[in-house]
Amino acid sequence: MTWRPVRPRPLAAVVVVAAALIASLTAVTPAVAAPAADLTKAKAIWVGRDHVVWSGPATSGEHELRHDPQGSIKVVGDRLEGGTPIALRPEPNGLPAALAAKFPHLRGKPVYKLTGSATAAEALRGQVVAAHSEGGSLKDATGVQIAGVLDDLYAASAGQRVYGPTFAGAQATLRVWAPTARSVKLRLFDAAGGQPRQVVDLARDAASGSWAGAGAWRDKYYQYEVTAWQPATQRMETAVVTDPYSLALSVDSTHSQVADLSDARSMPSGWQSDVAKGLGDNPTEHAITELHVRDFSISDASVPQNDRGTYKAFTHRESTGMKHLRRLAQAGMDTVHLQPTFDIATIPERRADQAKPACDLPSLPADSDQQQACIAAVAAKDGFNWGYDPLHYDVPEGSYATPEAQSGWARSKQYREMVKALHDNGNRVVVDVVYNHTAASGNAAHSVLDRVVPGYYQRLLDDGSVANSTCCANTASENAMMGKLVVDSVVRWARLYKVDGFRFDLMAHHPKANILAVRSALNALTVGKDGVDGKRVHIYGEGWDFGEVAGNARFEQASQVNMAGTGVGTFSDRLRDAVRGGGPFDGDPRVQGLGSGLAGAPNGSPANGSAEQQAARLTNYTDLVKLGMAGNGANFRFRSTAGNDVNGRDVSYNGSPAGYTSSPVEAVTYSDAHDNETLYDTLAFKLPQSTPMADRVRMQVVALAPTLLGQGQPFVLAGTEFLRSKSLDRNSYDSGDWFNRYDPSLRTTGFGAGLPPARDNQDKWPYGKPLLADPALRPSTSDMQTALDRTVDLLRIRKSSPLFTLKDQAMVQQKLSFPDPGPQAEAGVVLAYLDDLVGANVDPNREGVLVVINPRPTAQSVLLPPGLPWKLHEIQAGGTDRTVKEATTERGVGQIPARTVAVFVR
Repeated sequence: MTWRPVRPRPLAAVVVVAAALIASLTAVTPAVAAPAADLTKAKAIWVGRDHVVWSGPATSGEHELRHDPQGSIKVVGDRLEGGTPIALRPEPNGLPAALAAKFPHLRGKPVYKLTGSATAAEALRGQVVAAHSEGGSLKDATGVQIAGVLDDLYAASAGQRVYGPTFAGAQATLRVWAPTARSVKLRLFDAAGGQPRQVVDLARDAASGSWAGAGAWRDKYYQYEVTAWQPATQRMETAVVTDPYSLALSVDSTHSQVADLSDARSMPSGWQSDVAKGLGDNPTEHAITELHVRDFSISDASVPQNDRGTYKAFTHRESTGMKHLRRLAQAGMDTVHLQPTFDIATIPERRADQAKPACDLPSLPADSDQQQACIAAVAAKDGFNWGYDPLHYDVPEGSYATPEAQSGWARSKQYREMVKALHDNGNRVVVDVVYNHTAASGNAAHSVLDRVVPGYYQRLLDDGSVANSTCCANTASENAMMGKLVVDSVVRWARLYKVDGFRFDLMAHHPKANILAVRSALNALTVGKDGVDGKRVHIYGEGWDFGEVAGNARFEQASQVNMAGTGVGTFSDRLRDAVRGGGPFDGDPRVQGLGSGLAGAPNGSPANGSAEQQAARLTNYTDLVKLGMAGNGANFRFRSTAGNDVNGRDVSYNGSPAGYTSSPVEAVTYSDAHDNETLYDTLAFKLPQSTPMADRVRMQVVALAPTLLGQGQPFVLAGTEFLRSKSLDRNSYDSGDWFNRYDPSLRTTGFGAGLPPARDNQDKWPYGKPLLADPALRPSTSDMQTALDRTVDLLRIRKSSPLFTLKDQAMVQQKLSFPDPGPQAEAGVVLAYLDDLVGANVDPNREGVLVVINPRPTAQSVLLPPGLPWKLHEIQAGGTDRTVKEATTERGVGQIPARTVAVFVR
C-alpha cells in the first residue's frame, strides 16, 4: 500500500471523517488483513533443489515458488501477478539429514518440498518469489535466498572448473561462473578505456553454470557484461563488471587484463630460481613483524622519491628500512607480515589523484584537534588505507606500484621484485588475506562478486539482507563456490608470488572445513611443480568468535578453540590483555595490566577497582602470562600463582577457558598489532603520567618479554621495537600517513602528532589530551635506540636456544615450569624455567634457561631453581643495558633490578 501526502485538515474534521469511515467499513464488510508481502526481503531460503525453508507463513493454505525471467512478478492488491508457479507442500519431517547438517541454523524451521524441481535451473535465471495464499487471497510473499540450491545444482561440476584466464599457446580461455545469468558477454579492449573493440557472446555450460570463450586475447583488457536478476535493485540488471578471478587489472581496476603470469616479461631476474622457504616445520622459530607497504618507505629519505610507498622500495637493499629489517631478521624476527596487498577498493591508484592534507601538520600543537580534522577532510581520497576492503583478491594493489607499472601484468612483476628482495634480505613473507568480506555488495560500483552471481557470494541474514558483522558485506565461504574461490586464491598467491605464509583476517567467519581445504591444497604444492613447498607455508589468523556465525551457529568455525590440533595458528588475546590490562573496548583506557603498572605503579583510575580487585586481577593476569609463555595449551599443567595445580583450560579469561591450543605452533602471541593502540601508546595511557621516560622504555621491554621469550610464535607491530606511536589512535585504518608514521631512522615515534581522529577516538580525548601535551612523554632518538637495542637483545636470546621454540606440547610440559619466586618477591614477578636436564636434550650448550620478569618499580629477591650456579645470559652480560647487569645470583637467590627482564643460563 502506498501512502500519499495530503493537505492537513482541522483535527475535529479528521476525527469525524475517521469515525464515519470506520463505521461504514464495519457495517459493510468484515475486516481483512493486508497481505504481509515484501518482495524486497528474502525470507524464504531455497536450500536444495527440492526443499525450501520459510518460517513466516502458516502451514495451511497454498504455498508456491514463482519465477520469471523478466523480473515482472509483483503484488497487486491481495494477489501476486506474473511468473510461473511451482507448488510447495509442507514437509512434516523437516530438512533431510544432509541439508540439516549443512544449514544448522535452519533446523526446526518449517520446510516445504517442491512438487516438481525439473525447472529449478531455469527458474533460478530470473526473479524468484515465495508466496502463501488462502482461498485465492495472498497472505504473504517474499524473495528467495538461492545459494543452497545453486550449490545443489552446480557445485559438483563447477568446482572442477578453472576460472579466470588460462593459456594454451597463442589461445587464451576465459571462464566465469554465473549460473543465474540470462546472458554473459565478453567486452574486449586494446587499452583500458573507451568503447570495446569486440563484444563476444560467451557459451554457457549447463552442467557447471559457467560461461566461457577462447581467442587470441593475450594482453587484451576485458570486462564481462552479465544480465541477471539483482535482488538489491529488484530488477533485471546488465552489469558491466571485472572478472572476480582477475590476474591483472588496469589503473583503478576498471578493466581486467588477459595476463599470462608465466610469461618471462612478468618475472624479475632470478625469479624462477627463487624458492619460497615457508616458515618450515616449526613456525615458532620465526618471529613476525607486521608491516604496511606504504608505511615502510613513504617517508624514507634513503629511498628514491618515485619508489617511496611502493613495492619497489623493498628492492633498495641499503635503504634505512631494509637495513632495519635485515637487523631484525639476523636477530630472529625474520618474517615480514604485509598488511593487505591485494587490490584495494578505497585508494586512488594514480599518485596525481591522491589528495593531500591542506595543513602544515608539523607546526600544529601536539594536543590539537586540527591535525585529525585536516586529515579527515581528505581521508577518502588520499593514498592511505590499511586495505581491509578487498576489490579483487588475486591482483596486487595498484597504488603500491610505481606509476609506470600500475596497469596490467607490470604490477605483478614489481610485486615479485619485492618478494624476491625480501627473500634475499633474509626475510620470509606472509600476506594478509581478507576473504571474510567484500568492499561492497549488490549493484554498487565496487561490488564484483555480487554483480556476477547476485545473492550467492555474500552471507545473508534471515530476511535476506547482507550480514556485515565483519565491518562490511560479509562473504559466505560456507557456500561451495565462495569456499573454492578462497582455496584457489591462496594457491595462486603461493604459486605466483612465492609467499611463505598467510594471515587470515577474521578467520572464524570461515568454516573450519574451508581453512583445512586451504591447508590441504597448499600441502599439494611442490618445488618442482609449483616453485614452492606448500607443506612449509604457514597459516594463522584471527579466531574471534562473534557475529551471525558465533557459537558455530552456521558451521563449525575456524575459531581459536576449534582450530586446536590443526597446526593452524590463532592470535592469543589472553596474553595480550594480561600484559596490557583491560580490553580493547574499555571506556577508560587506564585499566592496568602486568606490563603497564598493575604491579606496583597504580595510576589512580577508578576503572582499576579496589585494592582487593586489583590484587585478584594481578593474580589472574600473572597466570595468563605464564600460560601464554607456555603456548596457551589447553592441557598444559602448571602451578598457578595461587598455589594450585591447574590445566590451561582451567584458567579464566573473562569467564572463558584461557588455554585452547594443542601445540605452541598454534599460538600467535603478541602485545600489539595494527588494531588498537600501539604498545607505547597503551603504556602512555596506563602508566602514571609522571613515570620517567627511562622507566617507560624499561616497561616497553617488560611488556614485550612474555611474547619474545615464551613458547609460540611471536608477533610484533612494526616499529614497536623502537617505541612507535600513532598519537594514541586506536584505529588508524584511514588516518593517513601522518598518524601511521613508521620511522626506522629513529627521528620520530609519532607521539604528539595531535589528537587522534575523532571517528574512533573522541571519547578518549579527555584522557589523551594532557598526555600528548606533555613533552616528557615524547621519546628522543636516544630513547628509541635504547628500546631497539634491548628488544633486539631479547630476540637474540630467543634465537640463541632452541628451548624457546619447542614445537611439541608434550616437550613444553616436560621442560617448562613456573617456579614460585618465593616469599620475598611481590605479586606479578614471573619466573619461567626451561630445564634441559629432563627428557631429550634440546640445547647442547646449556642445561637450562631461567627468565625472570620483574614488572615492579622496586628490585625483587627471587628463589632460583636448585642446581649448578646460574649466570646472566651472555647477550645481556655484553649488552648495553647496564641495569640488568646488576642482577645477581648468590646462594640460590636472585636479585632482580626494578622493571627488568633478566635471563640466566647454566
